Amino acid sequence: MIDAIYNVGLHLFAGSWWSGIAWPVVWNLIKIVVLLAPLMGAVAYLTLWERRLLGFMQARLGPNRVGPAGLLQPIADAVKLLTKEIIRPTAAAKGLFFIGPVMAIMPALAAWVVIPFGPEAALANINAGLLLVLAITSIEVYGVIIAGWASNSKYPMLGALRASAQMVSYEIALGFCFLVVLMVSGSMNLTDIVMGQAKGMAADKGLGFLSWNWLPLLPIFMVYLISVVAEVNRHPFDMAEGEAEIVAGHMVEYSGMGFATFFLAEYASMWLVSILAVIMFLGGWLSPIGALDFIPGWIWLGIKTFIVVSMFIWIRATFPRYRYDQIMRLGWKVFIPVTLAWICVTALMVYFKVFEAGQ
Repeated sequence: MIDAIYNVGLHLFAGSWWSGIAWPVVWNLIKIVVLLAPLMGAVAYLTLWERRLLGFMQARLGPNRVGPAGLLQPIADAVKLLTKEIIRPTAAAKGLFFIGPVMAIMPALAAWVVIPFGPEAALANINAGLLLVLAITSIEVYGVIIAGWASNSKYPMLGALRASAQMVSYEIALGFCFLVVLMVSGSMNLTDIVMGQAKGMAADKGLGFLSWNWLPLLPIFMVYLISVVAEVNRHPFDMAEGEAEIVAGHMVEYSGMGFATFFLAEYASMWLVSILAVIMFLGGWLSPIGALDFIPGWIWLGIKTFIVVSMFIWIRATFPRYRYDQIMRLGWKVFIPVTLAWICVTALMVYFKVFEAGQ
């Protein structure tokens, strides 16, 4: 069907200018819109799901006034923030003050270009997909730093310093997690990483979930899950916006759409790291058991991603906020040694063919 749509567009106009230059650009723009439109809807409604799930865990209702069962609450919030004035502090650096929120959300959206939703369903199915995700997401911290510095205020600057130190600390452990997955899969292509989890004795017997990477790489899976919570500045690692100490951190001076953009960036990052966890450790679009193979793969991918992203909310409802020194100690003295040790263990397992790279 997609090929048919592409061919219709390709022959819409005669001439090499259309088929060789204009149509490929238009086609890529269409694919980007088709990807980003549902993503922005998912980001908006993740805020509602978080509030409803937190309400359930705290024995209250959550938003239930705007629309049926509160389903229009995210739209009401978006309209409210869009209509508010963006106030720039007099002493703020004008250009950088407005660039900060854009720099925060851009990497969270750009990294989706290599995320596969099926065997051949990625916007750009490149061989270095894992490396590209790591590179793009690592520049997200610049948005926070720019926003904190450009505000020319004490609290935002403190929040930016905390965020940058925290993100750099946990990115090292996160990079080692990617490295272990690369060693096991023998490829940086995200589609190949998923397809590699469809092989093995358990998968041959119809128990696919026992062939996924979460089982042989369980310590790395746990380190990844905790590291990404710190990476996206979520509770209990939200020291960058510790309300009890520095009000709202780097977002103190922002209002209206600038403030909303930071929130959108946070929730878009939550979806991104959740779908990455599913692709690298939980079999992507593969069904857990052979008897359920009749269910389309994109539904399995959605269910697994939804469960992982709900864990962020569960963690928020369960744990108190860490002290800053505890966060740093966990990153440097626990996670980095654990990941380094598991890299050595994985290298030995690949060398002695306990499981072969790419199998």
